Amino acid sequence: MPDLSAVYAELKSIMLPYAVKLDVKTNTDTELHVDTRHIRKNRKVLFFGAVKVGKRHVSFHLMPIYVDPSLLEGTSKELRKRMQGKSCFNFADIDKPLFDELAALTRAGFARYREQGFV
Repeated sequence: MPDLSAVYAELKSIMLPYAVKLDVKTNTDTELHVDTRHIRKNRKVLFFGAVKVGKRHVSFHLMPIYVDPSLLEGTSKELRKRMQGKSCFNFADIDKPLFDELAALTRAGFARYREQGFV
């Protein structure tokens, strides 16, 4: 079984810089959940992202790519292979090049949310 706590720590470090600028709903040893303060038409808060430890992998959720799929243009095949659904990436091991790419994607997603007035 891989050491998911190390994977979680690395992925959490990607999300944390944005968490301090947004609204942290959960911040534990196994989950970081971050919302914006933007209220959608359905009166619910707009989700930004999360990092969560599962049984076999750590999931990195990034809602800006669901809201604007064009953010994925130019994303490597290797990172896309880690995708589950439209806005989630799963990792069982630390992969520095993919984590660097994911950090850039998260930066771009935050910038896009800012452009749209969500943050």
